[in-house]
Amino acid sequence: MEPVPEQSQHHAYPDHWEADVVLRDGGTARIRPITTDDAERLVSFYEQVSDESKYYRFFAPYPRLSDRDVHRFTHHDYVDRVGLAVTVGGEFIATVRYDRIDDRGRPASAPADEAEVAFLVQDAHQGRGVASALLEHIAAVARERGIRRFAAEVLPANNKMIKVFRDAGYTQQRSFEDGSVHLTLDLEPTAESLAVQRGREQRAEARSVQRLLAPGSVAVIGVGRTPGGVGRTVLRNVLGAGFTGRAYAVNRSFAADQATIDGVPAHRSIGEIGEPVDLAVVAVPADRVPEAVADCGEHGVQGLVVLSAGYAEWGAEGRERQRELVRQARSYGMRIIGPNAFGLINNAETVRLNASLAPEPPAPGRIGLFTQSGAIGIALLSGLYRRGAGLSTFISAGNRADISGNDFLQYWYEDPDTDVALLYLESLGNPRKFTRLARRTAAVKPVVVVKGARHSGSTPPGHAVPVSRIPDATVSALMRQAGVIRVDTVTEMVDAGLLLADQPLPAGPRVAILGNSESLGLLTYDACLAEGLRPRPPLDLTTAATPQDFRNALAEALADDGCDSVVVTAIPWVGEDGEAEAGDGEVLAAALHTAAAAGPAKPVAVVHVEIGGLAEALAAATSTVAQPRPPAQPPSAAATTRAGATTTDRDPTAPLADAETNANRNDAPGTDDSTAPDAPGTRAGRIPAYPAAERAVRALAEAVRYAQWRRQAAVPGKVPEFLDDTIDEQGAAHLIDALLGPDPDPRGRPLAHEEARELLGRYGIAVRPTLPAPDPDAAVAAADRLGYPVALKTTAPHLRHRADLGGVRLDLANETALRRAYGELTELLGKPAELQPVVQAMAPRGVDTVVRAAIDPAAGAVLSFGLAGAPSELLGDTAHRLVPATDRDAAELIRSIRAAPVLFGWRGAAPVDTAALEELLLRVSRLVDDHPEVVSVALEPVVVATQGLTVLGASVRLSPPPARTDLGPRRLPNY
Repeated sequence: MEPVPEQSQHHAYPDHWEADVVLRDGGTARIRPITTDDAERLVSFYEQVSDESKYYRFFAPYPRLSDRDVHRFTHHDYVDRVGLAVTVGGEFIATVRYDRIDDRGRPASAPADEAEVAFLVQDAHQGRGVASALLEHIAAVARERGIRRFAAEVLPANNKMIKVFRDAGYTQQRSFEDGSVHLTLDLEPTAESLAVQRGREQRAEARSVQRLLAPGSVAVIGVGRTPGGVGRTVLRNVLGAGFTGRAYAVNRSFAADQATIDGVPAHRSIGEIGEPVDLAVVAVPADRVPEAVADCGEHGVQGLVVLSAGYAEWGAEGRERQRELVRQARSYGMRIIGPNAFGLINNAETVRLNASLAPEPPAPGRIGLFTQSGAIGIALLSGLYRRGAGLSTFISAGNRADISGNDFLQYWYEDPDTDVALLYLESLGNPRKFTRLARRTAAVKPVVVVKGARHSGSTPPGHAVPVSRIPDATVSALMRQAGVIRVDTVTEMVDAGLLLADQPLPAGPRVAILGNSESLGLLTYDACLAEGLRPRPPLDLTTAATPQDFRNALAEALADDGCDSVVVTAIPWVGEDGEAEAGDGEVLAAALHTAAAAGPAKPVAVVHVEIGGLAEALAAATSTVAQPRPPAQPPSAAATTRAGATTTDRDPTAPLADAETNANRNDAPGTDDSTAPDAPGTRAGRIPAYPAAERAVRALAEAVRYAQWRRQAAVPGKVPEFLDDTIDEQGAAHLIDALLGPDPDPRGRPLAHEEARELLGRYGIAVRPTLPAPDPDAAVAAADRLGYPVALKTTAPHLRHRADLGGVRLDLANETALRRAYGELTELLGKPAELQPVVQAMAPRGVDTVVRAAIDPAAGAVLSFGLAGAPSELLGDTAHRLVPATDRDAAELIRSIRAAPVLFGWRGAAPVDTAALEELLLRVSRLVDDHPEVVSVALEPVVVATQGLTVLGASVRLSPPPARTDLGPRRLPNY
């Protein structure tokens, strides 16, 4: 039995503990604190629990709850006694409770840091992952209230509950006492518990998407009685695609005696159907949607596609209507695509569902497409249709109030029918999660993204998301770090998607170019150079070349170990009468098919100029018959079958693509089990064609960069162990607590120079001291103390780091030079009180750089690097990586700026100590990652010499740590 709780001060209702979660089967549920108003719900819930489950909970027959029990289980102080409930449709399906105890198991208050915990799950909902989700949330609540351990008594026969504790990933101890299993769980998150949590999240969210994409039955709500209209159009498309399940038409205005419409059963409500309905497509006016949702929820519908408009895109009133729609649907355990959606398509042969308004449904294929815009969705579907490409799945999410691109990344990660994921996004609801999911998915299949609304400075209507302060260039860099192929236009997305879906990944940047036009070959050559590829001189077959000549040249190029991919250029053949010869396109396509199928697995792309029938013939077999492929393997498994150059294998000044020059093509990404290219003889017809050289080369370059990232991702980077020996993490934590004080300002506070030096010093980052110089005599005294030569510089905010304005004087070798410089400085720029001059010992000559780290509310902690000075700022030449950074991230960071050659001996200069610079980046990353109170760090300038480096200036800002939703328990976002 549970101990009788002592009375303690009651706290306000913690509404931030409320959360919507996705359960193992893909349904949703609500987790919230239990209140005094829940007495009737608790009694009703308990009556539906089996006697066996009651016995496991109370260790004795316990058929009903007494009034005292009900009072005890519904009255909590939300500190020492907490109860959470899981609800579906407003009714309890599970509860969990903890009571704080002392070391003898008696009721206690803080500072006692242990609590007894007990669960009870309704039998009908056992096996859905309810208890696992509850454990994550009650553990987070306990940590917030200062509880560090849970204790639980479980009967040995209660295997399900023992498994919940055992599989959670927390450090735990077990013993057998007095006929029960005694479990103690340390609630500090571990790498294992986080991995378990994210694994469960992935499976649950993927399952929730699968329930939408592969329903056994579909009801279209709002089917008009006359032809036309949104509902009737969707029903026509569902039937036209050959949906393999059952379809129903629903309209409350149907006559009572109307049995069918368009050949399917017609009903006035979901309840009238009398059979289970898995998916409902809602196409009624917004004011009638709540009625339709309630009808669906009360009759067990699993998911909704809401095509209706009139929500957040209509302003504040519509935004509240949208929030209420999500709340209502989730209360019944349903997920939503939309509102204002265009629909979804699943081309799987076992489903064949087109629940969309698409006028030209795509053929089956291996590309998954997600878009937040219906108009862009129409354009993409049309473009793919014209180019003969096929899709596995298509989703247009509209306002994406619930289901988002993150959910579909979860699904596509393990979907064997999808080889490439294409996403058009106008907003990122959870950028940290997107980056994490994209990195994992990109390790097994390409992810191509177009980001709309990049420079508008506002969120598209209907998209309520966290506001990010980081520029679009930073977002792009972080996507690249995660392996995402970021392109600028939907045309580029289709171009890259076709190449990645239909061709093996290139082993390197070496490109063979061949064709019957010297000019087109040169254009292709120039485009390759512009994209950082390594083209070979174009092979001109002359305008007299026949399809057989193309075949022979392509076969020879594919067999050449000196090239990794081939671009074929072609212009029409012109007869003696000046007319283009008919049928040339089909003949040339057949020749290229033959050569490509017989040669080694290398990507081939075709650039053509007005050759009739060529693109269609090349795409004739593209993706129309989806080839089965093995399930995707995680990066750790793929690592055993892939190899390639890493950052240490190449010239540090070279473009990233150059690392692949000597790579073995058999080691290319795409030859592992997860993305094996088709064997010779099965690739006929799968050659993408482009109307311009630049488009083909840009798609190929993206494939080269992605292939290199994939090889490197197979062997993750690491943080060097030597850092641990020179970092005082605990000392830094104590210092931060002292600097913030017991009641920190939520706006944070900047650190003074000496405070920043002390904190950075705890992480092995030495900042060269500066001494104030309010007058010339003080400047001389400071120089005597520091030792000549010295620098004199202003620290006024408007002049800081602005040597171009004359606020810095260097190499002052003696007192005379110092006093002269002081006079010039004050005469030119103002009084000492305004300039706030300081004196600093000179550092060894080198390259001036800038290292920064900052917490962005949307993206998280970001580490940045660039050269100091106005040119770099003006050109935006700064590189970014997410924190925590690894040794590989640090190495890539300094090599990815355009001015990187300056660090490696540009124009005969001596290379600087990049190893010391990489170490500094890792130390800053560790500081920000270990202490979320450090919300910004700026080291400027950092002078990197041939041996070592010197940090001349540092600024640090502390603030109460922002919430880390990515580390908390699983929950669906509420926009």
